[in-house]
Amino acid sequence: MVVAAYGLIIPTSVLNMPRHGCFNVHASLLPRWRGAAPIQRSLLAGDAETGVTIMEVVPALDAGAMIIKGSLPITEQDTAQTLHDGLADIGARLMLQSLNKLEAEGRLDAEPQDESLVTYAEKLQKAEAAINWHDSAENLSRQVRAFNPFPVAQTQLHGETCRVWLAQALPGQANAGEVVAVDDGIVVGCGNGLLRILELQMPGGKRLKARDFLAGHALNIGEKFGSL
Repeated sequence: MVVAAYGLIIPTSVLNMPRHGCFNVHASLLPRWRGAAPIQRSLLAGDAETGVTIMEVVPALDAGAMIIKGSLPITEQDTAQTLHDGLADIGARLMLQSLNKLEAEGRLDAEPQDESLVTYAEKLQKAEAAINWHDSAENLSRQVRAFNPFPVAQTQLHGETCRVWLAQALPGQANAGEVVAVDDGIVVGCGNGLLRILELQMPGGKRLKARDFLAGHALNIGEKFGSL
C-alpha cells in the first residue's frame, strides 16, 4: 500500500492487509516536521533545506521507520508552491525506487526515527496569515513565501484587506508599516529591516506585480500598511 498526503491515522487492521506493508511519502526530512504542514513550517523556521522521506506507515503520526530520503535546498525565492512541486518530483522518484527494490528483493531496510529530534508541523491556521509589521523583515519574507499559495499573507491598505503574494527582505530601517519607496517594488518598514513587496492583490482585483499595481493604485511614500 502506498500513501501520500493522507491526513488520518490508518488503523492497524488496514495496515496489516498488504503483505509487504504500507509506505508513505512525507514532505520533510524526518524526524523533523512530522505532521500536516511540513513544507510551510520548514519555510517559516528558516530551514536551509527540506526534503522527502519514504517511510513505513504505523498507527501514529509520521512515526514509522525511514527507508530513504532526498533533500532539497530552500532558497530565498522559494514559496510553499515551488517547494511542493520540487518535493513532489523527488517523492515520486524515491517511491518508485523503493517499490522497485521491494519487488526485486522482497523487503526494504528501514531505520527507526530518533524521537529526541522530533518536531511537529502543526496545521496552518488562517490567523497566522496576518502580517505584523513590527516583526522582522526576514520573518515576514518567510511568512509571505510560506503562505503562498494558501492562505496568503494579509495586511491592511487604505482600509481594505491586501493579500501579499511575494516579498523579499532588505537591509535598512523605517517605521513599521511605512512605505519608503515605490520605484522598485513597494518597500515597507518593519520592526527590523525593510520588506520589498513584489506581488500583491486587493479585494476583487487580480494578483499583480508591484509595478502593475502602482500603475492603477495611488500609493505614496509615507503612507502605511496596517495590521489586521
